[in-house]
Amino acid sequence: MTTTSTPHGWLLLLYTLPTKQAAGRVNLWRKLRKVGACPLRTSAYVLPDEPAHVERFQWLAQQVRDYDGEATFARVTKIEGLSNEEIKRLFNDVRAEDYAVLEKSLGLLIAANRKKVGGEFAGAVEKLRRQFQEIRAIDYFDCPLAHEVEMLFQRAGRLSEPRRKSPAVLDAKRFHERTWLTRPRPEIDRVGSAWLIRKFIDPRATFVFAASPNAHPKALPYDMVGVEFTHHGDDCTFETLLKRFAVSDPAARQIGEMIHDADLEDGKFQRTECVGLELLFKGWARLGFEDAEILDKGFACFDALHAAIRK
Repeated sequence: MTTTSTPHGWLLLLYTLPTKQAAGRVNLWRKLRKVGACPLRTSAYVLPDEPAHVERFQWLAQQVRDYDGEATFARVTKIEGLSNEEIKRLFNDVRAEDYAVLEKSLGLLIAANRKKVGGEFAGAVEKLRRQFQEIRAIDYFDCPLAHEVEMLFQRAGRLSEPRRKSPAVLDAKRFHERTWLTRPRPEIDRVGSAWLIRKFIDPRATFVFAASPNAHPKALPYDMVGVEFTHHGDDCTFETLLKRFAVSDPAARQIGEMIHDADLEDGKFQRTECVGLELLFKGWARLGFEDAEILDKGFACFDALHAAIRK
């Protein structure tokens, strides 16, 4: 259950419990976490104002009273000192922590089965997928890291598939003056791929951002689940584009190795140069820069990096 739009309002649950109710406090915290409530401060939680959440908070407020505590349940249109965007960011920060744990487990599983898939692999992937679905159900504002985990599941699925012949090389001239689509809040692979497209494939390319290719049916999607230009095998999207368009520029290929190691974190090339760039992209997103701004700033960084390597 996700809702990327701003809700009509917010539900607040404020409560206090007697000191002797340590077990009750832990029990309540677990239930609040299970429904995806976001902590604002000690003993204050918020959820988007939706009918299902009203019932959940009413039930939890009653549980507080059953523990001899005090609970206040309120519906508000605004929370003083926090904009709606800031509240949504708080939700996404909490979900990002959940996804990060799952991402690490899935990454280790893929690394352990890269050369030969073990008999327990399918069951382990399915267990992690169930955990992913549980997190997704309480990801109310479409945390960007969810899509990174989806890409990893796609990569895990391909480990069990028979190896396919490399797809045919594409003629870049057929892709000129196109609109390319990727997910919002672009980071190193998406920004690097956009730079590669503009510099070596489609000099007049334009870029748009959306969570689904359906938002811009005529655009060419990249670095998204289930599209042509995305992760394939051990390749990040940047590497896929290098191969599909036969980009032979040595400096671009070195940048591809750096992006691979920063994005996939598998240490394949033992390159660390782009880790700093990756942190910049995360920082720009955190500072609230628009997607197009992040792309422009990233292009300048990759231009400089490419020039330095060529020299």
